Amino acid sequence: MSNEAVRIKKRNDIASRISTYLVLALVAILCAGPFIWLVLSSLRTGANIYDLHFSLKNFTLSNYTGVIRYMNLGKYVGNTVIITVVGIVIDVVFSAMCAYPLATMEFKGKNLIFGVLVATMIIPAAAGMIINYLTISQMHLLNTYAGVILPTSVKTFSIILLRQAYLGIPKELIEAAKIDGAGELRTWATIMIPGIMPSISTIIIFDFIGNWNAFLWPIIVLQDPEKYPLATALQYLNGSFSYKFGYVAAGTVISIIPVLLVFMMCQKNYIEAVSGAVKG
Repeated sequence: MSNEAVRIKKRNDIASRISTYLVLALVAILCAGPFIWLVLSSLRTGANIYDLHFSLKNFTLSNYTGVIRYMNLGKYVGNTVIITVVGIVIDVVFSAMCAYPLATMEFKGKNLIFGVLVATMIIPAAAGMIINYLTISQMHLLNTYAGVILPTSVKTFSIILLRQAYLGIPKELIEAAKIDGAGELRTWATIMIPGIMPSISTIIIFDFIGNWNAFLWPIIVLQDPEKYPLATALQYLNGSFSYKFGYVAAGTVISIIPVLLVFMMCQKNYIEAVSGAVKG
């Protein structure tokens, strides 16, 4: 290939990359448009949330300080942290324990149990709310954090995802651990858990997003507004903010920030887990 042909090929490659990046940047801007609109609305005094005027002419943080003072935001953030963290811990621990025998042990009814788990995923979440409410009521857990957390703590998706992750761990490691005298609990804790950390990070991300943004179920279970998580509190107080759209936007942006932070911290393992699932 001549030098001229090489230069032409390089120019074509560069042009192709530039056009690709421009298209991706345009798509990213379009997808981020609603969030940008929300942030700008939260930074403008007297901003109308339906105004598409993207300008920082009246830049101010008064909406953030105002919503923090008006809502006692720290209380609602604390409520949300309790519900979110406890829910994640319960889901990760119990899903990891349930998935372990389904992946490594042989027993009667194993395939039936796995099939039932998969089948439950097609049931709409709303269909179980009545049963969950009656159960929580009989257990006298209404208006408690436990009543909010327990019905949705251990998820079928988490069990299935961790089972698939366990299957990717070489059986030789398990056999070597048993030869060294390790029991099932020690094998699970020291061999299996470290090998499925990418999948656990994925579950943490999904659980964090779901629990942090929980809205409908906390309203059903909690009668005391002081116990509401942040997403529910924002909607509950929306009527008070009807004349200050900037407050609503500021509160929403504040509620989104923790989700972005958790995703950025866990995104490496999340990508590894997703790519591994696709390859599998």
